[in-house]
Amino acid sequence: MENKNMNQQEEQEKIILEGENATTNTVVEINPDIKFVNEVYEKTKIEIQKVIVGNDDLIQLILAGMFTGGHILLEGVPGVAKTLLAKLIAQCLHIKFKRIQFTPDLMPSDLIGVNVFNLQKSEFTFKKGPIFSNLVLIDEINRSPAKTQAALFEAMEEKQITVDGETYILGLPFFVIATQNPIEQEGTYKLPEAQLDRFLFKLKVDYPSLENEITILERFKNDFSTAKINVVDAVIHPEEIQKCTAIIENIHIKKELIVYIASIINETRNNGNLFLGASPRASLAILKTSKAIAALRGRDFVTPDDIQTVCYPVLNHRIILSPEKEMEGITIHSVIQEIIKKIDVPR
Repeated sequence: MENKNMNQQEEQEKIILEGENATTNTVVEINPDIKFVNEVYEKTKIEIQKVIVGNDDLIQLILAGMFTGGHILLEGVPGVAKTLLAKLIAQCLHIKFKRIQFTPDLMPSDLIGVNVFNLQKSEFTFKKGPIFSNLVLIDEINRSPAKTQAALFEAMEEKQITVDGETYILGLPFFVIATQNPIEQEGTYKLPEAQLDRFLFKLKVDYPSLENEITILERFKNDFSTAKINVVDAVIHPEEIQKCTAIIENIHIKKELIVYIASIINETRNNGNLFLGASPRASLAILKTSKAIAALRGRDFVTPDDIQTVCYPVLNHRIILSPEKEMEGITIHSVIQEIIKKIDVPR
C-alpha cells in the first residue's frame, strides 16, 4: 500500500511539473489542505500589502517560520520598516501581541514578570510580564545585556519561563520577531552564536528599489500620520495557524532531497572558508521550512528550489567565516552560494 501511495505521489509531481510548461489547458486537482494553507498566506499578504510595498519574499519566509514554530530575527538599517512589518503581521492575526523595546537598563523581571507580595493575603503572587503573549516583538534585541537576553531565550527555546524556582508555561502559539541594526554597535551587546542559533531565520531587510520607493511616496503623500496602518484587518485565527502546521508536517519530501539537505549541511562542516559549520538544528530547520515554503507555494511536495530558498536565511547566522577569509572580504552569502552550486541537485 505504501509503494502504491508513493507511486501516486510521484505521478502527481510529474503532472504538476509538466503542467508548468504545457501548452494545453491541463486541469490539475489541488489538494484542499494545501489550498487552505495557500489561501491563508494570500489573505495575509493582501492585508500587509495595504501598507508595505514589496517584501513578498520576507512575508513568505516569516509565515513559513510561524507555521513551523520558529522565531525570526530581522536585520536592517533604521527606517526600512522592520518594526512596522512585524506589527502588521501581528495585526493580521487574532492573537495577543506585545512589543518590548530592549534597552541597557531592561531587567529580566521587566520581560518575564515578578513575584509581588500581597499585603492583604500575606503571600506572593506572580505578576506576568509582556512575554506572556502569542506574538512578541523585541525591538533592538542587542540593546539589552546578557542576563535579559538569556531570560528571553529560555522562553523561545522551552516555551516556558522560570521565576524563583517556579516554572510557568507560555501560551500557544508563541512566536518571537526580533529586530537589530547591523551598523550601529555603540551601546549594544552582541548576541552569542549559541543564542543566535535559537532563531530559525535571520532575514535581511534591504532598501526598497527605486520603483518601490516611488510607490511608497505616492501612497503616503497625503497620509503624514500613516493612518493607512489601521486598514489592515485580522484575518487568521490561532486554530488556523495550528491547522497549517499540521498540514505542513505531512508535506511529502523524497529521500533524495533529505540526502541533499544533509549534504549541504555536511559541506559547511568541511569547507575551508568556514571556521564553524552548521549543526543538526540547521538541517532540521531547512527540512521544516522547505516543507512550509512548498505548501505556501501551493504544492504538497518539496522541490530542490524550496530547499535552496531557505538555505541562506537558515544558515547565514549559524556559520562563521575563518578569520583569514573574512579579512579577504569573502562573505557568508557567497560561501553559501558556492556550497549550493557544488552539491549535485537531485533529479
